[in-house]
Amino acid sequence: MEKKKMNKALKIVLITLSSILGLIIILVAVIFGIWNKEIRSVFSITQLLDANEENHSGPVYKMDVKGDYYFADFLEKGGASNDQELIDHIVDNITKGIIPLEIKAPTIGCSSFTVEDEDGTRYFGRNYDFEISTSMILITEGDEKAGRYATVSSVDLGFLGIKRGSELDLMDKALCLAAAYAPLDGINEAGVSCGIYMSYQGPTAERKATSTDQQTDRPDLTSTTMLRLVLDYADSVEEAVKLISQYDLHDSANTSFHYMIADASGTSAILEWVPVDGNSANDTDGTKRVLKVYFNDDNYDKEYLKDVDTTYTIISSDSEIGEKEANNSFQYITNFIITKDYYVEGANKGGYDRYEAIEEFINPDGTNTKGISTYEDALDLLELVGRRNWAVQTNATASDNLTVWSSLYNLTDKSVTWISNEEFTNEDAVYNISLKDGKFVFA
Repeated sequence: MEKKKMNKALKIVLITLSSILGLIIILVAVIFGIWNKEIRSVFSITQLLDANEENHSGPVYKMDVKGDYYFADFLEKGGASNDQELIDHIVDNITKGIIPLEIKAPTIGCSSFTVEDEDGTRYFGRNYDFEISTSMILITEGDEKAGRYATVSSVDLGFLGIKRGSELDLMDKALCLAAAYAPLDGINEAGVSCGIYMSYQGPTAERKATSTDQQTDRPDLTSTTMLRLVLDYADSVEEAVKLISQYDLHDSANTSFHYMIADASGTSAILEWVPVDGNSANDTDGTKRVLKVYFNDDNYDKEYLKDVDTTYTIISSDSEIGEKEANNSFQYITNFIITKDYYVEGANKGGYDRYEAIEEFINPDGTNTKGISTYEDALDLLELVGRRNWAVQTNATASDNLTVWSSLYNLTDKSVTWISNEEFTNEDAVYNISLKDGKFVFA
């Protein structure tokens, strides 16, 4: 009798455990079914470099985004006119309403330039200048049916609310699912590269800005989602301009930005949002700005852009920029507006010293108007205007002395050399990524 009772009790326990196990299996299956792509993306996160207190540098990670990240849905819904709308989209679609998120843009300084070598290989160089941060090299997959290109881009995870300079815990890794919406520079498989740069627009001489906040009947994009639009869908600079012209820009977090875009054909352009007849003294209303596009030379496809709505997008002539810039077929950008006569006397031109240094390095005597250079020289230029190195030369204050990463994009070969925190001679801090079989991979 006692034995039967024990067998019956054991049977009940086993049935109960089996039921619980079955429920767990079902729950796991449901979770994996809902978050399949997201789980695989999170598990792809790999730390490439530890933080280095001696160098005041944060850690570096990489992540492979698996499949779609709902950006096409974001565009179809009309985009977002502010950071909160963007957050709502990410939380609703990627984290399914469970993981909270914040997005914030800091005050940053940056530099970029285009050059080509004697063989016609085109390069796009970029420094991202800020303070100690946690960086991510982000790889996304292409989708031929959806018209989306494979990309590799650079992300400052501080934009996603992750503590600056910290190593990622599990919650941080979950937040990284939003990284596709916050690229600061990158390249796609078509050889189109793009970067975003603070422009400090407005009447103040301090490093504050009036945000661009266009208000038309067009759909809306925030600063970094506009860059994502270019990386995902543009096969040329002209296509990028055409895409951008279809949206209102809303700069993030009370700051202002301008952009530079380049492609494998040698075409590049600087995009600025400025008042039609205004200047830095009266540029106080971000709703009144229009897009002005400055191509590097006259060889861009004018026919392709003939139907761009010139109410909000103006393809500008060389007469609207400086004489040196107009003579060069390479381009360069830092943190001030290149539109001629934008600044009144005494206005702050953030980054103008580095801007002049880039011109002087590439074309010191005025004869190298094509910007012929070498891969090695391009790296040397990134190192020259890196914030630590630049601070030594100019006795700058300590608050501006970090370049978080330098990226040199080979637009011809669709590859990138990515350097963390100006450590150009540290092979552990230099990464080479190239396009193979339609996907960007680490060498």
